[in-house]
Amino acid sequence: MLPAILSASFMTLFDFNVVNVAAPSLQHDLHAGQAALQMVVGGYAFTYAAGMVIGGRLGDQVGHRRMFLIGITTFALASLLCGVAQSPGQLIAARLLQGLTGAMMVPQVLALITSVFPTPERPKAMSWFGVTLALGSVAGQILGGVLVQADLFGLGWRAIFLLNVPISVVAVLAAARLLPDHLSTDRRHRFDVLGAIGIATSLGLVLVPLILGREQGWPVWGFILMVLAVPAFGATLWWERRHAEPVLDIQLFRSRAFMAGLPANAAFMGYFGSYFLVLTLVWQEGLRLSALQAGLAFLPMGVVFALVSVLGRSAVARMGARAVTLGSLIVALGLIVMIVELHVLRADLTVAWLLPATAIIGLGSGLAFLALIGSVLANVEPTRAGAAAGVLTTTQQFASAAGVAILGSIFFANVGRSTSLAAYARSAERYSYLALICVLATAVLATLIQRRQAAPEARAELADSRG
Repeated sequence: MLPAILSASFMTLFDFNVVNVAAPSLQHDLHAGQAALQMVVGGYAFTYAAGMVIGGRLGDQVGHRRMFLIGITTFALASLLCGVAQSPGQLIAARLLQGLTGAMMVPQVLALITSVFPTPERPKAMSWFGVTLALGSVAGQILGGVLVQADLFGLGWRAIFLLNVPISVVAVLAAARLLPDHLSTDRRHRFDVLGAIGIATSLGLVLVPLILGREQGWPVWGFILMVLAVPAFGATLWWERRHAEPVLDIQLFRSRAFMAGLPANAAFMGYFGSYFLVLTLVWQEGLRLSALQAGLAFLPMGVVFALVSVLGRSAVARMGARAVTLGSLIVALGLIVMIVELHVLRADLTVAWLLPATAIIGLGSGLAFLALIGSVLANVEPTRAGAAAGVLTTTQQFASAAGVAILGSIFFANVGRSTSLAAYARSAERYSYLALICVLATAVLATLIQRRQAAPEARAELADSRG
């Protein structure tokens, strides 16, 4: 039963990252521009982020089991549409739908784990949930290259999307058979339509200009939309404070640890979401590696990431937010090594030089990724865990999309029209400085989480001593 539930989380992250390796292939095949490529990657993350709170609330209303089955079925349909797309516009539309349907099923995963598994088994199930998220992020890079290079049945890059269809069918059949029908459904809830629209609109007003801006010469309308996002979000918050059952649980934002944790997640995911795209382009466009070779080049990082995710679960759980700080500093070390290599080698750069740095980055990312979720949700009341997870996931996915848009645009702007390895190495070096800022900010914010989590404990101990 657990594999059927976790398959949803795996596929959504797999599909976010698998496009990075296949990007050059689909870009050439569909004659897509750089803005279209960024929309294929970032658009998925945008609808996934914007739809997360909607999916969570719909699960409360129609039942988590039913919403999970609806979500995974429509996700399979969206994946099929991606696989048969004949133009950049069709692929972008299908990816937007794929992200939205993914947001319908993923919020149900945590709810199902909570309702299906008894209390003694729940921590183990939650730990495997974290491992699944980590492995899904890395597997996309490796398997994507294998699928594109294998050119199964002449499908090329289309196989990365069509693979979801049989997986989804198996997951639907297993979930329909194994998940109990008696899961509680509270039909007294009223869905906050205006709140959901306000959140999606606020996100869109920022992301659309960021994704399309560089290709269109940063037009005035883009800056106007981004400015309008401020009053749009302000109006949404005003509505949420007055709604009886808001999409956003305003009480969550009174937790100091939670408020420190959101920007920590955003900073880390801003780097994490764009890193794979940039490195893939350096390997395939700069070093002229095939999709398979590029995928295999991620193997050292993937192996280290997976080992940390599987073997380090207990250690990460004990360390809490300290694992985020340690992991971020290790990533920073790997980025510094990469910056030196890119700066010194330039046109003499080879994959062999980059592999040690990527392995170090994989080690740090594995530590930080597992701990980020737990460190933020540690002090959240159980009755607010679902709402907190929705806000956290939305923040992570929005940051990923923004990272692809902002850092990706800076990378493309530095490359320009050049196709030389030196140009790609120079652009990757400048990108790495920005990524370094993101992970160092994550380390600082994780330190704040530790202090704010420790403060209530210290006050409790002081009260006990006085008592």
